[in-house]
Formats: sequence, structure tokens, C-alpha cells
Amino acid sequence: MSAVSAAGAAGVASPGVRLRALIDAPEILVAPGAYDAITARVIEQAGFPAVYMTGAGTVNAHLGVPDIALGSLTEFVENAARIADAVNVPVFCDADTGFGNATGMLRAVRAFERAGVAGLHLEDQESPKRCGHLDGKTLVPVAEMVGKVRAACDARRDGSFVVIARTDAAAVEGVAGAIDRAGAYAEAGADVIFTEALTTPEEFRAFADAGVGRPLLANMTEFGKTPYLAASEFQELGYAAVIFPMMAFRLMLKAVTDGAAELARMGTQRELLDRMATRTELYDVVDYPAWQAAEADYLGG
Repeated sequence: MSAVSAAGAAGVASPGVRLRALIDAPEILVAPGAYDAITARVIEQAGFPAVYMTGAGTVNAHLGVPDIALGSLTEFVENAARIADAVNVPVFCDADTGFGNATGMLRAVRAFERAGVAGLHLEDQESPKRCGHLDGKTLVPVAEMVGKVRAACDARRDGSFVVIARTDAAAVEGVAGAIDRAGAYAEAGADVIFTEALTTPEEFRAFADAGVGRPLLANMTEFGKTPYLAASEFQELGYAAVIFPMMAFRLMLKAVTDGAAELARMGTQRELLDRMATRTELYDVVDYPAWQAAEADYLGG
């Protein structure tokens, strides 16, 4: 939350309470992924009621490395804190495999809570993990993931903090294996179940119809194993929330790559101006007028 808007925050429900209300609402929750604070502000200003902090985007953007568990807990939490501070909507985060074993999960949850986020998800891959839409994934034993879920639930100081358990089992053990794991994670206390890399609407339907007893979250990433389904289609299939984790990052990367090539070729940015946010548009996103007003108020003049 920005300093300018923080003064009006007294009495607002906790981030976890607000995220739970969105998940429980009749309309599916659509949460685009942000990789930094200004992207989160754009998402909020577009009217989305929550922001998802992408783990892949976090390490791609801030470290310039692939999504193979190279980011530390500190780096993830620092990014989460900046994003949560920049917006007034609840933020929930990718926490990879929990940054260690179950005892590491205890520390991770407390760190994310202090960052001001509404919840996180952890996954049942072995570390170093792979992107969920790549082949060659390996899973931890069910008992190990159950211990992590239990630790995450026990670690939270705010009982409304949302613990989301992600299973990558569909690509390794089939949809039936993913359903079995999801049931175990729900029994361990997970608030939401996230099934990764299903490949057809029928698989999504089968997973939902299995009835694991928790709200379900879907991942609609680009260039992956999941077909392009609209949020309304996920809702019809039985899902309470859907994330679009890397859309903003991929749009940015393509635009910057093309722009850099144009500048290298022409030696000027003149032909790129109509593809840029104007100064006024940028100032609107970062709420420059409110900061100017605060300066005038506190400093005089």
C-alpha cells in the first residue's frame, strides 16, 4: 500500500480475509500475475480485485535467471512486500517448494505474513523444481508435502492467511494421482487446491468433480500444456480462482526486446513513441499528483 493511501486503511479487513471473500464469491476470482510493484498497480487500476505475485516472473525479472529454484526466501519476500505495499487489493504469492523442508515452511509463512500478503502457494515438486509446464518433474512423497502443508497452516499468526497447496502430480502420476494428493493436502489443512498443467477441459472437469472439499485454483499460462480457456470456462468447470501468472511479463519482454532492436537499428526512439506510455500515463499509474499534494501539505508551498 502506498504511503499516500495508507492513512485511509484503518479498519480494513486483513488481506487474508479479503482474499477468502473473493475466493468464496459466486464469480470466479481472476488474478493476473505481477513481477514488480508497478505492474501490480497497473493490474489493480485495470479493475482486478487481487494480484498474484508470480515466482517465475520474480526470478526472471529481478535475477535474470530461469525458474529452477534459484531465488531465495529473502528475495521472494522482498518482492512480495514491495508489491503488497504498492496496492490496496490483496496479494497472494508463489512460494515455490517452501524454501526447504517443513521447518523451512514455518519460517517462510511468517516472513510472507510480515510482508503483508494474503496468502501463498507451495508445490509438491522436489527441489530444485521445474516450471510446472515442463517435462521431467519429480515429486516429493505425499507425507513430506502433507508435513509442509501442516507446517504452513500452523505457522500463520493470522488464521485468515490463505494456504494454497499446488500439486504437479498430473504430469507424473496422472490426474487420478493428482486427485489423491489433493485430497491428502486438503485433509492436512490447505485452504485452496491448485492443480498444475492439466491438458484438457475434461481433465479440469474430472479434477473438480472428484470433490476434494476445497476451492480450486487454475493456472492459465501461455505456451504451456493447458489449452487457452477463458475465466468463465474455468468457472463452469468448477474452479473458484484462476491466475494468469506470466501474461504481463511476456508482454513487457516482447515490447522491450522489439524496442531495443529498433533503437539499435535506427539510433533514435522517435518511431517507438506511439508504443510507449506517455509521461502523463506513467504519472497516473504511480499516483504522482497525490505525492505532489502530500509534499505541498507537509512541506508547504
